[in-house]
This record gives sequence, C-alpha cells and structure tokens, in this order.
Amino acid sequence: MIPPGDLLERTRDYLLKREALFAENATRSGDAIRRYDRKKEDIRSPYSRDADRILHSRAYARYIDKTQVFSLVENDHITHRVLHVQLVSKISRTVGRSLCLNEDLLEAIALGHDIGHIPFGHFGEKCLSRICQNERIGSFRHNVQGVRFLDEIENLDLTLQVLDGILCHDGESNATELTPDPIPEKDGFAAFHERLKRAAAGEAVIPATPEGCVVRFADTIAYIARDLRDAAEVGLIAGFSDLPADIRSVLGDDEREIINHLTLDLMTSSRTDGICRIGFSDEVGVALNRLKRFNYEEIYENQKTRSQDQIIERMFDLVFNVLKEDLEKDRRQSKIFLDFLDTPWLSQEYKNTISPAGAVRDFIAGMTDRYFNRLYSSLVLPKIVESYH
Repeated sequence: MIPPGDLLERTRDYLLKREALFAENATRSGDAIRRYDRKKEDIRSPYSRDADRILHSRAYARYIDKTQVFSLVENDHITHRVLHVQLVSKISRTVGRSLCLNEDLLEAIALGHDIGHIPFGHFGEKCLSRICQNERIGSFRHNVQGVRFLDEIENLDLTLQVLDGILCHDGESNATELTPDPIPEKDGFAAFHERLKRAAAGEAVIPATPEGCVVRFADTIAYIARDLRDAAEVGLIAGFSDLPADIRSVLGDDEREIINHLTLDLMTSSRTDGICRIGFSDEVGVALNRLKRFNYEEIYENQKTRSQDQIIERMFDLVFNVLKEDLEKDRRQSKIFLDFLDTPWLSQEYKNTISPAGAVRDFIAGMTDRYFNRLYSSLVLPKIVESYH
C-alpha cells in the first residue's frame, strides 16, 4: 500500500527537519547508495527500510538460538545473540543521539552486525575457518559472512552504508579511536567489494561512516561487561570483584557502572564536526583494553570453557563432510536441500553460482546451536522405529 500523499509529505518534511540538526559528518538519507532501489518511496528513511528488511530476514530470526560465549551451558539467563544485538542497538542510538548522528543507520547496522556468527561462537568460527581453508575457499570470517547472508544469499538490496557498517564492525579490535574511511559516491559498490575482499583476506577495515564507527564501539560496550555477568552466572568467576583494581578504579565495580562509564566517555570524547573522531579517552581506552585481556584470559580461554573443543571440532568435520557428499551426490532428501538450497527465500543467482563447499559453509554458518546439534545427532545416532511393518 502506498501512503497517502499528505502523510508522505508530512513525514518527509519531518525527516528533512530532523536531518538539518545532524552533525556535519553525519550520514544523511540522501547519501544512501542502493543497487536496485526497486521499492516505491514510503514513510521510512532508506536506513529505516534496511532495518526492517534485516528484522524480517531469515538470518535475523536465527539469532534467537545463537549463544554469545557459553554454548554448552543450560541456563536461560545467559546472553544470546538476539539480546546482544538489541543492547548494541540501544547503546548505539544513545551515543548517536548525543553526537547528532543518524539513528536509523545506527539501528540498521547494529541489528545486522552479528548475522554472520555461527554455532558455538568464536570457537565454531575457528573450526569452520580451518575446514574452509582446507577446501580452498578462503578463511571464514563472521563479518564477511554477515554481508554474504544479507547481500548474496537473501539478496535484500541493503544500502552500501549498512553493509559497510556490518562488514567493519569488529568490536574485538584493540583500537580505541577511529576516523571514518569514506567510500566516494562515484566508486560505490565497486569500492565496497574491494573492501570486502580485503576483509576476507584478514585485513583490518575501518567503517565508512561515523555511525559505523559508533556501532563498532557499542559492540564492545555491550559484550565486555555482559560477558563478565554471564561468567559469574555460570560460576566461572566470583563476580566483578575479581577484576583488577586498576580496571575497577577507572571503569567501575559492576555491569551498570562499566556500561555507563564507557558510554558516557564515548559520547564526550568523540567529535562529529570538523575532523571526525569516534573513540574513548586515553585513560578509558587503556582500562578497556586491560578489561579485554582479563576477559580473554579468565573467560574465553578458560580451560573450563575449552574442555570440549576437540569434540566440537570433530562435530564440524563430520557435518561438513556429510553435507558436502550429499550435495555432490544430489541426495535431495538431505537437509542441505530441504532446509537451504531448495527453499524459496534463497537468491536464484546464489543457487546458480555457489560452489558445493561454499554452499555447505553457508548452510552451517546459518545454523542455530540447537539445529546444529540436532543435525549432528541425526547423522551419528541410529534411527529408532516403532516397527518394521
């Protein structure tokens, strides 16, 4: 349905007035670059439309059963990806509002930034990357995979600015200050694809927009304290009191204080007029990187969380090899056909061009933890029947 003319005009007038208040370096609706632009204009800005497309995508729906850190812990109170991206979206828009940036763009990037994450979190990514390298299809990187899901597999026709923010969102980087690396309008998607190739090869890439830079730091703010809370929830650490005194003296003693301090510091230390700079103060940046090292040593590489890594590796090897064989032998009842390649939501161009190994990579990358475990069980456990009649 096309909105009535008066509603469209009133909304357009409001958006123009709002954007007149933006900072000098903020991204405007008129800056949006899209490949096809097949839809008629409506009451949404280009970036608001992108946020809606991401929310309604199949890839977004699968956030619901992808865990952040603790994939093998049965506890309903630990963080899943779907909560993490909501936290990133909230923090991004709060920071962006204070810096007079484009909140619609911030929301779209934040909602899509972790689309490419796979079962078993970062260790699952390592397992799949090793397999992909052996298959000679390059390393697996979740930021690149996020773009692949939204741009190639589901072909959502998102704006370049949103795709770039998703590609460049690396919240695990130790950089505490960023200056946007713009993509000239005349270069458009050609330049973006060069950036995508560099990212796929492991090169560090900087967001093209200040909004992308804000989401990158909001990602860090959202996970850094929440992972500590989850670690305490599952008994891995005693609590925030385990943090070294030099971190607590700068960032605070609990989750609320850490998030609040990092958010306020990002607001007050960033500049979006003149030479654009998004980042933390020197003191907070040093403390934040100390906190990252603490989390890495005490949580992510803790032997208790790594105790089943060898089993998980074998699971990935078996699932990948079975699915690839099913594909090569055209076993149409295989899950890779029923739940992926033969589905109506998959881009036809993708179906026509993807290699067998690439298709298996993308299918596994899109699985939730629960689906992956069910599929593995179905491949290794005997089938139970009620009778042979």
